[in-house]
Amino acid sequence: MRRLRIFEETNPATPVFTSSEQPAMAASLRKIGVRFEQWQAAQPIAPGASSDDVLKAYRHDVDRLIAENGFKTVDVVSIAPDPPDREAMRAKFLAEHYHKEDEVRFFVAGAGLFTLHVADRVYDILCEAGDLIGVPDSTTHWFDMGEAPHFVAIRFFTEPDGWVGHFTGTDIAQRFPRYERKQTQDP
Repeated sequence: MRRLRIFEETNPATPVFTSSEQPAMAASLRKIGVRFEQWQAAQPIAPGASSDDVLKAYRHDVDRLIAENGFKTVDVVSIAPDPPDREAMRAKFLAEHYHKEDEVRFFVAGAGLFTLHVADRVYDILCEAGDLIGVPDSTTHWFDMGEAPHFVAIRFFTEPDGWVGHFTGTDIAQRFPRYERKQTQDP
């Protein structure tokens, strides 16, 4: 279940705000410049569908974002729950970092936890299938795909070299909750 929790940066134990309702989540995130939308596929997507089939199913929204933001590259990434290098993959994104371009991801399947550090607040956003998140450039954040990562996501880039993280060197990400996928939750 998608969810937004907002914490004071000094208190990772108790959120000051929690919601799983898309309109409330989008309104709260909009205040810090974060885009949060839900999309519907124009056609069914079979498990294991090709990148072209995934993009075709969301073509209208993909084209809209490209036109609005000038993205130069769009791709589809698929992470299975059992990649041999999953610990290293997870660790790569767990430290606080920022990018010099917006980080825009649409979850076609599965889920992941984006956590943003803005001023004195930490925004913990559990994204799931159907959710689009757009994190503005220079926003410090981290991403947790969980111990058994499983997701398919459409990624949008303005720079030809794609994802480049600039790490802050702080330990704040280690103080906040991680993504723990429930056993009963669909992948």
